[in-house]
Amino acid sequence: MQTTIQKWGNSQGIRIPKAFLEALEMMENDLVELSRVDDNIVIRKVKEKKELTLEDIFKDYDGESAAEEFDWGASVGKEVW
Repeated sequence: MQTTIQKWGNSQGIRIPKAFLEALEMMENDLVELSRVDDNIVIRKVKEKKELTLEDIFKDYDGESAAEEFDWGASVGKEVW
């Protein structure tokens, strides 16, 4: 299949036929990743990211935290300390 690179605003783009997208199970507004492999452009559909849970966020947390004081310098405006 051949297509033409065309002006699209300040960029260039190509049109991908509907049948081609359907065969790849892609649709309008899907997030894709573009990469260059040698002299080729590869388009891959980005897999949906699962919603993070608190367990996911803290899975590598060992329970220790070392809070330290930070010196922001002298007051500059009307800060009250």
